[in-house]
Formats: sequence, C-alpha cells, structure tokens
Amino acid sequence: MKITYFQDTDTLYIELKPAEVSETRDLDENTLLDLDQHGNICGITIEHAKERADIPSFSYEQVAA
Repeated sequence: MKITYFQDTDTLYIELKPAEVSETRDLDENTLLDLDQHGNICGITIEHAKERADIPSFSYEQVAA
C-alpha cells in the first residue's frame, strides 16, 4: 500500500495495490475509486483532503491474526 499527498491540489491518493486501472467510479463528489479489470478497488482519491482527513497525523498499525 502506498499513500501520496499532493499538497498543490490538496489531494490524497491511497494505492491499495499496484494494478492497471480499468475504471474509475465516483463514490461522491470528492471521492474516486479506481478499479482493476476484475472490479477490485486498487486506489482511492480524496479531493479536499485537509478538510476530510487529518493529513498531518498518520499512523499505521498491523494487528496479528
């Protein structure tokens, strides 16, 4: 997984897995879902990210099964 924040456009992109995007769907006015050829979500774009997410603060936690 890779997370990229584009400060100049205030856009957050979350790549869940590297895959060729076959289709992009609007979830809402400011959220786009990238789908692979099998319909699986491979990326999420969030516009106006500062308003919608706590950009300066980020944490990652892996929980054992």
